[in-house]
Amino acid sequence: MNTHYRDTRKIDPTRGATLGDNTPNNADRIEIGPTQLAFAEWAAAGLELPDLQEMRRYRWARLTQHIVDRDYAGLLMFDPLNIRYATDSTNMQLWNAHNPFRAVLLCADGHMVMWDYKNAPFLSSFNPLVREVRSGADLFYFDRGDKADVAADAFAGDVRAILAEHAPGNRRLAVDKPMVHGLRALEVQGLTMMEGEEVTEKARSVKGPDEIRAMRCASHACEAAVAEMEAFARANVPLGQTSEDDIWAVLHAENIRRGGEWIETRLLASGPRTNPWFQECGPRIAQNNEIVSFDTDLIGSYGICVDISRSWWIGDARPRPDMIHAMRHAVEHIQTNMEMLRPGVMIPELSANTHVLEDRYQAQKYGCLMHGVGLCDEWPLVAYPDRAVPGAFDYPLEAGMVLCVEALVGEVGGDFSIKLEDQVLITEDGYENLTRYPFDAALMGD
Repeated sequence: MNTHYRDTRKIDPTRGATLGDNTPNNADRIEIGPTQLAFAEWAAAGLELPDLQEMRRYRWARLTQHIVDRDYAGLLMFDPLNIRYATDSTNMQLWNAHNPFRAVLLCADGHMVMWDYKNAPFLSSFNPLVREVRSGADLFYFDRGDKADVAADAFAGDVRAILAEHAPGNRRLAVDKPMVHGLRALEVQGLTMMEGEEVTEKARSVKGPDEIRAMRCASHACEAAVAEMEAFARANVPLGQTSEDDIWAVLHAENIRRGGEWIETRLLASGPRTNPWFQECGPRIAQNNEIVSFDTDLIGSYGICVDISRSWWIGDARPRPDMIHAMRHAVEHIQTNMEMLRPGVMIPELSANTHVLEDRYQAQKYGCLMHGVGLCDEWPLVAYPDRAVPGAFDYPLEAGMVLCVEALVGEVGGDFSIKLEDQVLITEDGYENLTRYPFDAALMGD
Protein backbone atom coordinates (compact mmCIF):
# COMPACT_ATOMS: atom_id res chain seq x y z
CA MET A 1 0.00 0.00 0.00
CA ASN A 2 1.33 3.44 -0.90
CA THR A 3 1.50 6.08 1.83
CA HIS A 4 1.40 9.61 0.49
CA TYR A 5 2.93 12.60 2.25
CA ARG A 6 -0.34 14.50 1.86
CA ASP A 7 -2.04 11.85 4.01
CA THR A 8 0.52 11.88 6.81
CA ARG A 9 -0.13 15.60 7.10
CA LYS A 10 -3.80 15.03 7.86
CA ILE A 11 -5.60 14.07 11.05
CA ASP A 12 -8.21 12.21 8.99
CA PRO A 13 -7.02 11.32 5.46
CA THR A 14 -10.62 10.57 4.41
CA ARG A 15 -11.55 14.25 4.72
CA GLY A 16 -10.51 17.31 2.74
CA ALA A 17 -8.92 20.50 3.98
CA THR A 18 -11.09 20.81 7.07
CA LEU A 19 -12.49 18.49 9.71
CA GLY A 20 -16.14 18.29 10.65
CA ASP A 21 -15.71 20.99 13.29
CA ASN A 22 -14.38 23.46 10.67
CA THR A 23 -10.75 23.28 11.79
CA PRO A 24 -7.74 22.46 9.59
CA ASN A 25 -7.27 18.78 8.77
CA ASN A 26 -3.58 19.06 9.59
CA ALA A 27 -1.88 16.56 11.88
CA ASP A 28 0.89 19.08 12.60
CA ARG A 29 -1.42 21.96 13.43
CA ILE A 30 -0.89 24.21 16.43
CA GLU A 31 -4.38 24.13 17.90
CA ILE A 32 -5.27 21.10 19.95
CA GLY A 33 -8.47 19.18 19.39
CA PRO A 34 -10.31 15.86 19.41
CA THR A 35 -8.72 12.64 18.21
CA GLN A 36 -9.87 10.25 15.52
CA LEU A 37 -11.26 8.04 18.29
CA ALA A 38 -13.48 10.86 19.53
CA PHE A 39 -14.65 11.79 16.03
CA ALA A 40 -15.49 8.18 15.27
CA GLU A 41 -17.48 7.74 18.49
CA TRP A 42 -19.38 10.97 17.90
CA ALA A 43 -20.22 9.94 14.34
CA ALA A 44 -21.50 6.59 15.57
CA ALA A 45 -23.66 8.39 18.14
CA GLY A 46 -25.06 10.75 15.49
CA LEU A 47 -23.75 13.87 17.24
CA GLU A 48 -23.55 17.17 15.39
CA LEU A 49 -20.10 18.73 15.61
CA PRO A 50 -19.56 22.37 16.56
CA ASP A 51 -18.27 24.92 14.09
CA LEU A 52 -15.28 26.16 16.05
CA GLN A 53 -14.85 29.28 13.93
CA GLU A 54 -18.41 30.29 14.78
CA MET A 55 -17.94 29.34 18.44
CA ARG A 56 -14.89 31.61 18.69
CA ARG A 57 -16.70 34.50 17.04
CA TYR A 58 -19.66 34.05 19.41
CA ARG A 59 -17.42 34.19 22.48
CA TRP A 60 -15.49 37.19 21.18
CA ALA A 61 -18.70 39.07 20.35
CA ARG A 62 -20.29 38.22 23.69
CA LEU A 63 -17.30 39.41 25.70
CA THR A 64 -17.05 42.59 23.63
CA GLN A 65 -20.74 43.35 24.12
CA HIS A 66 -20.41 42.92 27.89
CA ILE A 67 -17.53 45.42 27.86
CA VAL A 68 -19.56 47.92 25.83
CA ASP A 69 -22.66 47.47 27.99
CA ARG A 70 -20.65 48.48 31.09
CA ASP A 71 -18.93 51.41 29.37
CA TYR A 72 -15.48 49.94 29.97
CA ALA A 73 -12.48 50.71 27.79
CA GLY A 74 -11.52 47.08 27.80
CA LEU A 75 -11.14 43.83 29.67
CA LEU A 76 -7.71 42.55 30.74
CA MET A 77 -7.60 38.81 31.45
CA PHE A 78 -4.93 36.77 33.21
CA ASP A 79 -7.00 33.74 34.22
CA PRO A 80 -6.09 30.95 31.75
CA LEU A 81 -9.74 29.86 31.49
CA ASN A 82 -10.83 33.38 30.58
CA ILE A 83 -8.02 33.52 28.03
CA ARG A 84 -9.22 30.18 26.62
CA TYR A 85 -12.73 31.57 26.35
CA ALA A 86 -11.58 34.75 24.60
CA THR A 87 -9.10 33.14 22.18
CA ASP A 88 -9.63 29.35 22.31
CA SER A 89 -5.83 29.06 22.61
CA THR A 90 -3.93 27.16 25.27
CA ASN A 91 -0.40 27.30 26.62
CA MET A 92 0.57 25.03 29.49
CA GLN A 93 -2.77 25.68 31.19
CA LEU A 94 -2.05 24.24 34.63
CA TRP A 95 1.44 25.77 34.84
CA ASN A 96 -0.03 29.07 33.71
CA ALA A 97 -2.64 28.84 36.46
CA HIS A 98 0.00 29.32 39.17
CA ASN A 99 2.65 31.11 37.08
CA PRO A 100 0.59 33.72 35.20
CA PHE A 101 2.63 34.57 32.12
CA ARG A 102 -0.23 35.08 29.64
CA ALA A 103 -2.64 37.98 29.34
CA VAL A 104 -5.30 39.10 26.87
CA LEU A 105 -6.65 42.61 26.44
CA LEU A 106 -9.99 42.88 24.66
CA CYS A 107 -10.84 46.48 23.83
CA ALA A 108 -14.32 47.95 23.54
CA ASP A 109 -13.94 48.09 19.75
CA GLY A 110 -13.18 44.34 19.62
CA HIS A 111 -9.40 44.69 19.11
CA MET A 112 -7.74 41.79 20.95
CA VAL A 113 -4.10 41.61 22.04
CA MET A 114 -2.39 38.51 23.44
CA TRP A 115 0.70 38.54 25.64
CA ASP A 116 2.18 35.06 25.46
CA TYR A 117 5.36 33.22 26.40
CA LYS A 118 8.18 34.97 24.54
CA ASN A 119 9.25 31.79 22.73
CA ALA A 120 5.71 30.83 21.68
CA PRO A 121 4.05 33.79 19.94
CA PHE A 122 2.52 31.41 17.38
CA LEU A 123 0.13 29.55 19.71
CA SER A 124 -2.90 31.69 18.85
CA SER A 125 -2.05 32.14 15.17
CA PHE A 126 -4.98 29.93 14.13
CA ASN A 127 -7.44 32.52 15.45
CA PRO A 128 -7.64 35.70 13.34
CA LEU A 129 -9.60 37.43 16.12
CA VAL A 130 -6.28 37.80 17.99
CA ARG A 131 -4.94 40.89 16.22
CA GLU A 132 -1.60 41.32 18.02
CA VAL A 133 0.77 39.04 19.94
CA ARG A 134 3.28 40.42 22.41
CA SER A 135 5.24 39.19 25.44
CA GLY A 136 5.96 40.62 28.86
CA ALA A 137 2.91 39.83 31.02
CA ASP A 138 4.91 37.47 33.27
CA LEU A 139 4.88 39.43 36.53
CA PHE A 140 5.38 36.61 39.05
CA TYR A 141 8.34 36.49 41.42
CA PHE A 142 9.93 33.25 40.16
CA ASP A 143 10.36 34.79 36.72
CA ARG A 144 11.07 38.44 37.58
CA GLY A 145 12.66 38.29 41.02
CA ASP A 146 13.10 41.67 42.70
CA LYS A 147 12.44 43.56 39.47
CA ALA A 148 8.84 42.51 38.91
CA ASP A 149 7.82 46.14 39.37
CA VAL A 150 9.97 47.20 36.41
CA ALA A 151 8.31 44.61 34.15
CA ALA A 152 4.90 45.63 35.47
CA ASP A 153 5.51 49.28 34.61
CA ALA A 154 6.42 48.38 31.03
CA PHE A 155 3.41 46.08 30.67
CA ALA A 156 1.00 48.64 32.13
CA GLY A 157 2.38 51.30 29.78
CA ASP A 158 1.60 49.07 26.81
CA VAL A 159 -1.94 48.49 28.08
CA ARG A 160 -2.52 52.23 28.49
CA ALA A 161 -1.23 52.96 24.99
CA ILE A 162 -3.44 50.29 23.39
CA LEU A 163 -6.51 51.57 25.20
CA ALA A 164 -5.73 55.16 24.19
CA GLU A 165 -5.84 54.04 20.56
CA HIS A 166 -8.86 51.73 20.72
CA ALA A 167 -10.98 53.35 23.46
CA PRO A 168 -9.86 56.99 23.49
CA GLY A 169 -10.94 58.97 26.53
CA ASN A 170 -12.12 55.93 28.52
CA ARG A 171 -9.91 54.82 31.42
CA ARG A 172 -12.25 52.25 32.98
CA LEU A 173 -10.48 48.90 32.66
CA ALA A 174 -11.93 45.61 33.92
CA VAL A 175 -9.29 43.16 35.21
CA ASP A 176 -9.82 39.61 36.42
CA LYS A 177 -6.80 38.27 38.39
CA PRO A 178 -3.80 40.60 38.27
CA MET A 179 -0.59 40.12 40.23
CA VAL A 180 -0.13 42.84 42.85
CA HIS A 181 2.65 44.63 40.92
CA GLY A 182 0.52 44.60 37.80
CA LEU A 183 -2.49 46.06 39.57
CA ARG A 184 -0.44 48.88 41.11
CA ALA A 185 1.27 49.67 37.81
CA LEU A 186 -2.04 49.89 35.96
CA GLU A 187 -3.38 52.29 38.57
CA VAL A 188 -0.25 54.44 38.25
CA GLN A 189 -1.07 54.76 34.54
CA GLY A 190 -4.28 56.50 35.55
CA LEU A 191 -6.59 53.60 34.77
CA THR A 192 -9.61 52.91 36.95
CA MET A 193 -9.78 49.24 37.88
CA MET A 194 -13.15 47.53 37.51
CA GLU A 195 -14.24 43.99 38.44
CA GLY A 196 -13.27 41.74 35.54
CA GLU A 197 -14.55 38.46 36.93
CA GLU A 198 -18.09 39.80 36.94
CA VAL A 199 -17.73 40.45 33.21
CA THR A 200 -16.22 37.11 32.27
CA GLU A 201 -18.47 34.97 34.45
CA LYS A 202 -21.62 36.62 33.13
CA ALA A 203 -20.39 36.36 29.54
CA ARG A 204 -19.44 32.72 29.87
CA SER A 205 -22.70 31.74 31.58
CA VAL A 206 -24.85 31.61 28.41
CA LYS A 207 -23.61 29.16 25.80
CA GLY A 208 -24.07 29.67 22.09
CA PRO A 209 -25.28 26.93 19.72
CA ASP A 210 -21.79 25.72 18.84
CA GLU A 211 -20.70 25.71 22.48
CA ILE A 212 -23.68 23.48 23.22
CA ARG A 213 -22.71 21.16 20.36
CA ALA A 214 -19.17 21.06 21.74
CA MET A 215 -20.51 20.25 25.19
CA ARG A 216 -22.63 17.39 23.84
CA CYS A 217 -19.51 15.95 22.22
CA ALA A 218 -17.43 16.45 25.35
CA SER A 219 -20.12 14.84 27.48
CA HIS A 220 -20.22 11.80 25.20
CA ALA A 221 -16.43 11.47 25.35
CA CYS A 222 -16.42 11.83 29.13
CA GLU A 223 -19.08 9.17 29.56
CA ALA A 224 -17.14 6.83 27.26
CA ALA A 225 -14.11 7.34 29.50
CA VAL A 226 -16.21 6.76 32.63
CA ALA A 227 -17.53 3.52 31.12
CA GLU A 228 -13.95 2.32 30.62
CA MET A 229 -13.18 3.23 34.23
CA GLU A 230 -16.24 1.35 35.47
CA ALA A 231 -15.39 -1.75 33.42
CA PHE A 232 -11.85 -1.71 34.80
CA ALA A 233 -13.06 -1.31 38.39
CA ARG A 234 -15.63 -4.10 38.15
CA ALA A 235 -13.12 -6.49 36.59
CA ASN A 236 -10.22 -5.74 38.91
CA VAL A 237 -11.46 -4.61 42.33
CA PRO A 238 -12.77 -8.10 43.27
CA LEU A 239 -9.22 -9.42 42.78
CA GLY A 240 -8.08 -7.40 45.79
CA GLN A 241 -5.08 -5.61 44.28
CA THR A 242 -6.55 -2.48 42.72
CA SER A 243 -6.04 0.92 44.32
CA GLU A 244 -8.18 4.01 44.04
CA ASP A 245 -5.36 5.57 42.01
CA ASP A 246 -5.45 2.62 39.60
CA ILE A 247 -9.14 3.25 38.96
CA TRP A 248 -8.76 7.01 38.60
CA ALA A 249 -5.84 6.64 36.19
CA VAL A 250 -8.16 4.99 33.67
CA LEU A 251 -10.35 8.10 33.51
CA HIS A 252 -7.29 10.29 32.91
CA ALA A 253 -5.98 8.03 30.15
CA GLU A 254 -9.32 7.66 28.37
CA ASN A 255 -9.93 11.42 28.55
CA ILE A 256 -6.58 12.12 26.89
CA ARG A 257 -7.20 9.43 24.26
CA ARG A 258 -10.23 11.43 23.09
CA GLY A 259 -8.48 14.78 23.03
CA GLY A 260 -9.48 15.82 26.55
CA GLU A 261 -7.12 18.01 28.52
CA TRP A 262 -6.95 17.51 32.28
CA ILE A 263 -8.93 16.71 35.42
CA GLU A 264 -9.21 19.42 38.04
CA THR A 265 -9.47 17.23 41.15
CA ARG A 266 -8.81 13.69 42.39
CA LEU A 267 -12.27 13.10 43.79
CA LEU A 268 -12.61 9.33 43.79
CA ALA A 269 -12.81 7.35 47.01
CA SER A 270 -13.75 3.83 48.04
CA GLY A 271 -15.50 2.25 51.01
CA PRO A 272 -15.16 4.20 54.27
CA ARG A 273 -13.03 6.88 52.56
CA THR A 274 -16.15 8.12 50.79
CA ASN A 275 -17.31 9.52 54.15
CA PRO A 276 -16.65 12.33 54.81
CA TRP A 277 -16.59 13.37 51.18
CA PHE A 278 -13.71 15.32 49.61
CA GLN A 279 -11.00 12.80 50.44
CA GLU A 280 -9.06 12.58 47.20
CA CYS A 281 -8.04 9.24 45.76
CA GLY A 282 -4.92 7.52 47.01
CA PRO A 283 -3.23 4.15 47.45
CA ARG A 284 -6.04 2.44 49.37
CA ILE A 285 -6.87 -0.97 47.87
CA ALA A 286 -10.56 -0.96 47.02
CA GLN A 287 -12.34 -3.98 48.46
CA ASN A 288 -15.01 -6.23 47.02
CA ASN A 289 -18.54 -5.32 48.15
CA GLU A 290 -17.88 -1.64 48.69
CA ILE A 291 -19.04 1.67 47.26
CA VAL A 292 -16.81 3.67 44.90
CA SER A 293 -17.90 7.29 44.51
CA PHE A 294 -16.37 9.91 42.23
CA ASP A 295 -16.75 13.37 40.71
CA THR A 296 -15.22 13.74 37.24
CA ASP A 297 -14.35 17.49 37.29
CA LEU A 298 -13.03 16.69 33.82
CA ILE A 299 -11.80 19.20 31.26
CA GLY A 300 -12.49 17.26 28.12
CA SER A 301 -12.73 17.69 24.37
CA TYR A 302 -12.71 21.31 23.15
CA GLY A 303 -11.68 22.38 26.66
CA ILE A 304 -15.26 21.84 27.88
CA CYS A 305 -15.81 20.80 31.49
CA VAL A 306 -17.96 17.72 32.08
CA ASP A 307 -18.72 17.61 35.78
CA ILE A 308 -20.73 14.52 36.67
CA SER A 309 -20.73 12.18 39.66
CA ARG A 310 -21.72 8.60 40.25
CA SER A 311 -21.56 6.03 43.05
CA TRP A 312 -21.06 2.36 42.21
CA TRP A 313 -21.55 -0.77 44.25
CA ILE A 314 -18.76 -3.16 43.27
CA GLY A 315 -19.18 -6.71 44.47
CA ASP A 316 -21.28 -9.86 44.37
CA ALA A 317 -23.29 -9.27 47.55
CA ARG A 318 -26.33 -7.02 47.81
CA PRO A 319 -25.79 -3.48 49.18
CA ARG A 320 -27.15 -2.80 52.66
CA PRO A 321 -30.67 -1.33 52.93
CA ASP A 322 -29.30 1.98 54.26
CA MET A 323 -27.10 2.28 51.16
CA ILE A 324 -30.03 1.65 48.83
CA HIS A 325 -32.15 4.17 50.71
CA ALA A 326 -29.43 6.81 50.51
CA MET A 327 -28.97 6.21 46.79
CA ARG A 328 -32.68 6.50 46.04
CA HIS A 329 -32.89 9.63 48.18
CA ALA A 330 -29.98 11.18 46.26
CA VAL A 331 -31.59 10.39 42.91
CA GLU A 332 -34.86 11.89 44.12
CA HIS A 333 -32.97 15.00 45.23
CA ILE A 334 -31.37 15.79 41.88
CA GLN A 335 -34.35 14.76 39.76
CA THR A 336 -36.82 16.78 41.82
CA ASN A 337 -34.56 19.83 41.74
CA MET A 338 -34.16 19.58 37.97
CA GLU A 339 -37.89 20.04 37.58
CA MET A 340 -37.52 23.63 38.80
CA LEU A 341 -35.19 24.56 35.92
CA ARG A 342 -36.50 26.83 33.18
CA PRO A 343 -35.76 30.32 31.85
CA GLY A 344 -36.89 33.17 34.06
CA VAL A 345 -36.71 31.34 37.38
CA MET A 346 -34.79 33.46 39.89
CA ILE A 347 -31.82 31.74 41.50
CA PRO A 348 -33.06 32.45 45.06
CA GLU A 349 -36.28 30.60 44.13
CA LEU A 350 -34.24 27.47 43.43
CA SER A 351 -32.73 27.70 46.89
CA ALA A 352 -36.06 28.34 48.59
CA ASN A 353 -37.93 25.56 46.79
CA THR A 354 -35.29 22.82 46.87
CA HIS A 355 -36.06 19.22 47.63
CA VAL A 356 -35.15 18.85 51.31
CA LEU A 357 -32.74 16.12 52.32
CA GLU A 358 -33.61 14.07 55.37
CA ASP A 359 -32.30 15.45 58.67
CA ARG A 360 -29.63 12.76 59.04
CA TYR A 361 -28.01 13.90 55.77
CA GLN A 362 -28.14 17.66 56.36
CA ALA A 363 -24.80 18.10 58.15
CA GLN A 364 -22.81 16.58 55.28
CA LYS A 365 -24.81 17.81 52.30
CA TYR A 366 -22.86 19.18 49.36
CA GLY A 367 -21.41 22.70 49.33
CA CYS A 368 -24.00 23.89 46.83
CA LEU A 369 -27.29 22.82 45.34
CA MET A 370 -26.27 23.56 41.74
CA HIS A 371 -23.56 25.47 39.90
CA GLY A 372 -22.85 26.69 36.40
CA VAL A 373 -20.41 24.89 34.12
CA GLY A 374 -18.66 25.62 30.84
CA LEU A 375 -14.87 25.65 30.55
CA CYS A 376 -14.82 24.84 34.28
CA ASP A 377 -17.17 25.26 37.22
CA GLU A 378 -18.67 28.70 36.57
CA TRP A 379 -21.16 31.30 37.74
CA PRO A 380 -23.83 31.06 39.01
CA LEU A 381 -23.83 29.13 42.27
CA VAL A 382 -27.14 28.01 43.72
CA ALA A 383 -26.83 27.66 47.48
CA TYR A 384 -28.84 25.56 49.90
CA PRO A 385 -31.29 27.73 51.89
CA ASP A 386 -29.21 27.71 55.06
CA ARG A 387 -26.14 28.88 53.15
CA ALA A 388 -27.73 31.41 50.81
CA VAL A 389 -26.48 35.00 51.07
CA PRO A 390 -29.24 37.54 50.33
CA GLY A 391 -28.44 39.61 47.25
CA ALA A 392 -25.49 37.48 46.07
CA PHE A 393 -27.29 35.79 43.16
CA ASP A 394 -30.43 37.75 42.37
CA TYR A 395 -30.54 36.78 38.71
CA PRO A 396 -32.87 34.74 36.51
CA LEU A 397 -31.91 31.59 34.67
CA GLU A 398 -31.49 32.07 30.92
CA ALA A 399 -31.73 29.68 28.01
CA GLY A 400 -28.23 28.51 27.15
CA MET A 401 -27.06 28.27 30.74
CA VAL A 402 -25.77 24.88 31.88
CA LEU A 403 -26.06 23.84 35.53
CA CYS A 404 -24.68 20.88 37.41
CA VAL A 405 -27.29 19.53 39.83
CA GLU A 406 -25.67 18.03 42.92
CA ALA A 407 -26.41 15.51 45.66
CA LEU A 408 -24.19 14.27 48.47
CA VAL A 409 -25.92 11.90 50.86
CA GLY A 410 -24.11 10.50 53.87
CA GLU A 411 -24.44 10.54 57.63
CA VAL A 412 -21.96 11.97 60.10
CA GLY A 413 -19.84 9.06 61.30
CA GLY A 414 -21.12 6.80 58.53
CA ASP A 415 -19.03 4.43 56.44
CA PHE A 416 -20.19 5.55 52.99
CA SER A 417 -21.41 8.52 50.97
CA ILE A 418 -23.49 8.66 47.80
CA LYS A 419 -22.31 11.32 45.34
CA LEU A 420 -24.45 12.10 42.28
CA GLU A 421 -24.33 14.97 39.79
CA ASP A 422 -25.90 15.59 36.38
CA GLN A 423 -25.13 18.34 33.85
CA VAL A 424 -28.28 20.11 32.66
CA LEU A 425 -28.91 22.59 29.82
CA ILE A 426 -31.53 25.32 30.27
CA THR A 427 -33.63 25.33 27.09
CA GLU A 428 -36.16 27.86 25.77
CA ASP A 429 -39.01 26.10 27.54
CA GLY A 430 -37.41 24.07 30.33
CA TYR A 431 -34.34 21.90 30.58
CA GLU A 432 -32.48 19.01 28.98
CA ASN A 433 -30.37 16.62 31.01
CA LEU A 434 -27.14 16.21 29.03
CA THR A 435 -25.98 13.37 31.28
CA ARG A 436 -26.85 9.92 30.00
CA TYR A 437 -24.76 7.76 32.31
CA PRO A 438 -27.00 5.33 34.25
CA PHE A 439 -27.33 5.11 38.00
CA ASP A 440 -25.91 1.96 39.59
CA ALA A 441 -28.60 -0.72 39.45
CA ALA A 442 -27.49 -2.51 42.61
CA LEU A 443 -27.54 0.70 44.68
CA MET A 444 -30.98 1.49 43.26
CA GLY A 445 -32.13 -1.84 44.66
CA ASP A 446 -32.84 -3.41 41.27
